[in-house]
Amino acid sequence: MFIGHAMVAFAIAAAVAARYGCSRERALALGIAAGAFATVPDVDMSYAVFGLLKTSVTGVFDATEAFWATSTLVHRVVTHSLLVGAIAAGGVFLWSRADAGEWWAYPVAGVVFAGLIAAAFAETGLLGAAVMLAFVVAALAVTIAMRRWKALSPRALFATALVGFLSHPFGDLFTGSAPRLFYPLDVTVLAGRITLYPDPTMHLIGAFLIELATIWLALSVYLSLDGRSLDSYLNRRATLGGGYAAAAVLLPAPTLDTSYHFVFSVLALGAVGVRPRRPTNWALTEARVLDAVVTGLAAITLAVLGYSVAYLAI
Repeated sequence: MFIGHAMVAFAIAAAVAARYGCSRERALALGIAAGAFATVPDVDMSYAVFGLLKTSVTGVFDATEAFWATSTLVHRVVTHSLLVGAIAAGGVFLWSRADAGEWWAYPVAGVVFAGLIAAAFAETGLLGAAVMLAFVVAALAVTIAMRRWKALSPRALFATALVGFLSHPFGDLFTGSAPRLFYPLDVTVLAGRITLYPDPTMHLIGAFLIELATIWLALSVYLSLDGRSLDSYLNRRATLGGGYAAAAVLLPAPTLDTSYHFVFSVLALGAVGVRPRRPTNWALTEARVLDAVVTGLAAITLAVLGYSVAYLAI
């Protein structure tokens, strides 16, 4: 759900902003801010990079397995908490108020963020504190960037940070380990991930379709901000994705543990969305990009659906 986190937050913030009368530019800015904040909790994956450097691996698949194994030490623990997200959004609000000229808010924001780091240290030691520090730095980077780029107000940044931080954990309920929603409190909401289907291959496909649905949602909201529709950019080339159904016979059945051959091959079908250009017309316009994205995404969606039908029929 790496992409899905940002897509969901973007769609929620932009749609709500448009619903309450914001201009297209304003709604887009709020959506982009929420989407950026939604990616911040996954900064906890940075530890896996350092852990991977200490691991002796040979080959891409060994490296990938080692990366995910290392990431489980802190992933979806420190930064995926609803409590941490709400408090961090408050820190974002205070920091942006200070950035707007109310200098007293800087030390208060510092206390809020230092409290998060101290709580992480008390609960999970130095590693947890380091991950929380990375989370705080990333959150402040998004805050400062959005203040400089679109001059979003402290209240707008608070709202978009809430949307981003609080929506993120729910996208992780279907893959991997369940996030600790109320860290650092010892409260267990879900002991494991939600199983969409008993068959592990169909569970993977279900999670993949949820990710695709978030992208479709974000695209739909983006286009609706100025009255456009998805079918305006859909090309018949997308039907080529249906041929991927044959992969159900040709490739080993994928699962969450061994999904690379399925994911990489089905994503490659998105290339059908790229329309060959004439030598005299190399301009990269928004319409050309949208045509490629919508058509490519449709091809991938048809490929996954076709694979599902073929897999169940075998």
